[in-house]
Amino acid sequence: MVANLLADTYLLGVLRFGILGPIEVAAADGPLPLGGPRQRSTLALLLLNANRVVSIDELADALYAGRPPVTAVTQVHKQIAELRRVLGPETIRTQGSGYVINIARNQFDLPRFERLLADAAEAMSRSDAAGAVELLKDALALWRGEGLGDLRGEEFFVPHARRLEELRLTAHERLAEAELALGRHAEVAAELERLVALYPLRESLRALQMLALYRSGRQAEALEVFRHARGELVEQFGIEPGLALRAAERAILQQDPALELDRAAVDEARSILLLASRHSAFDELLAIAQPLAASRELILARLVADEDDLAGAAEVANAHSRRLSRNARTAVFTSTNPADDAVRLADSYAVELVLTNSVEGIDGEHLPDELAALFDHSPADVGVVSGAPRVSDSIFVPFGGGEHEWAALELATWVAAAAGAEIVLLGTGSDPQSGRRDASRLLADAAVAAQRLAGVSTRPILAPASPEGLRYAVESADVVIIGVVEGWRTAGIGDARRALVAGGVPLVLVHRGPRPGGLAPMESRTRFSWTLATRRPSDWK
Repeated sequence: MVANLLADTYLLGVLRFGILGPIEVAAADGPLPLGGPRQRSTLALLLLNANRVVSIDELADALYAGRPPVTAVTQVHKQIAELRRVLGPETIRTQGSGYVINIARNQFDLPRFERLLADAAEAMSRSDAAGAVELLKDALALWRGEGLGDLRGEEFFVPHARRLEELRLTAHERLAEAELALGRHAEVAAELERLVALYPLRESLRALQMLALYRSGRQAEALEVFRHARGELVEQFGIEPGLALRAAERAILQQDPALELDRAAVDEARSILLLASRHSAFDELLAIAQPLAASRELILARLVADEDDLAGAAEVANAHSRRLSRNARTAVFTSTNPADDAVRLADSYAVELVLTNSVEGIDGEHLPDELAALFDHSPADVGVVSGAPRVSDSIFVPFGGGEHEWAALELATWVAAAAGAEIVLLGTGSDPQSGRRDASRLLADAAVAAQRLAGVSTRPILAPASPEGLRYAVESADVVIIGVVEGWRTAGIGDARRALVAGGVPLVLVHRGPRPGGLAPMESRTRFSWTLATRRPSDWK
C-alpha cells in the first residue's frame, strides 16, 4: 500500500515532501538539494501550514526564534526565492502579505500518515484487526527518523516535533492493540519491551505490555512491569500510577476473564495464503479460494527472484486484490528461498490453508525440494493446484482414509459448503481374488462426517483400485481434491496422482499440517481431528 501511495506522487513534474524525518523534497529521479537551516525552517513552516497562507512576520519569527532583526523581511524574501529555484516557481505563491505552498495530500507524508491512521481506526471499529495492522504498518513505514529531525535544535519547531512524536507513538500503540486482537502476544510483547525502554514514563505502553505478557502465560512478568513502573513514578515524581495501569494490575491479580483474547475476532482474522509461483497466475488458485473469501482473509503472495520483476508482480497481485473484497491483501517481494518465506508468512498471519501452483516437477519420482520443504514445515494444510480447476456443482474426492485424504476431505467440505456444491466421494471397489471388500463403508463414514460438519450433500462412487480406474472415474470432474500419499517423501505423489497430473485433470493435492483447518471449531488450538474410528491405508497408490 505504501508503494502505491508513493507511486501516485511520482507523476511528471510532481514533487514529494517529507517531514517525518529530516526535511526532504524528492522528484521522480531522487531528492532535491536544500540549503541550510533557515531555508529548511522556511519550507517546514510552509509545509506545516500546507495550502494555507503563512505571513511574512510568522516566517521571520520562525527563522530568528522570535527575535527578528531589521533585515528579517529581506531574509524571508531571499529564502522564498531560493526555494522557488529548487521547487519551481509555481510551488510557492505569494498571497497578500504572506506565502502559501500548494501541494496535494498524497505529495506530503504527514497527511498520508494521518489518513492511514484514521483508516486503521475505522478498520478496528468494524473489527477488521488484520486490515488495521496492514494500514498501521504502512503508516509507520513512512517515517525516516525523528520528525523534523534536522530542525530539532530550532526553538520554534520543538512543539511541532513533539506533536509528530506523539502521532508516531499513537500509531505504535494502535498497532500493538490490533496485533493483540489477532493473538500475536509474543511478538507484541517483544516490540513493547523495546518501546517501553525508549518511553519508560508512557503508562499506556506499560499497560499494553502487561496485557501481552499475561496472554503469553507470563503473569509474574506482567506484574513486574507494573511494580517497575510504579517504582519509577514514585521515585522520580512522587506520584502513583494512573487509573489504567492500576486497573491492569488488578485485573491480572484477579485473572479477569475480560483479559482473555476474543476468540471470535481471531477466527475472523484467519487467512488463506495464495502462493503463486514465479511463472503462474493467481486465477487457478482463486478458483478454489474465492468461495471462501467471504469468511477468510486472502493473502495474495508472489515471491520473485529478480528485483526487476517486482513492479510487474505487484501490479498483477494488486489488480486481483481490487477485484476481490476488503479481505484481500497482497505480499510481493524478492526471495531466494520461497519455501522458508512461505512458511514465515503462514506463521505470521494465522494462515490455515496454503494454496500454491508451483507444480513443475511434481510428477517425478520425488517431489521438488521447495515443495517438500513446504510440506515439511508449513504450519497449515498445503494444497497444490494443477491444471485449471473450477468449483461447480460437484467436487470429486478420492478417499481411502489416509491422514492427508482426511485433510483433502476437510478442504473439499469447506469449499463445497461455501459454494453450495456436492461432494462426490470416490472409493475402491471389491477385489474377489484378494477377498477385499469395497470401500463403501468407509465412504459412508466420510459422508456422515461431512454432512454433520457442514451439511453438504455427498454421493459415493466405486472404481477399480488402479491409476486407470481413478482416471476414468474423474474424467468429468471440474476439480478433484485428493490427499498426497502417506509415503510422499520416497514415493513422490504416487502413480495414481501422477496419472491425474499427466492427464491434465484439474487437481488439488493436499498435505495435512498441524494447524487447525478451515472446519475446526474456533476454540481449537491444535489440529482438529475427525471423530471416526474407521482408518485404513489408502488404496489410491
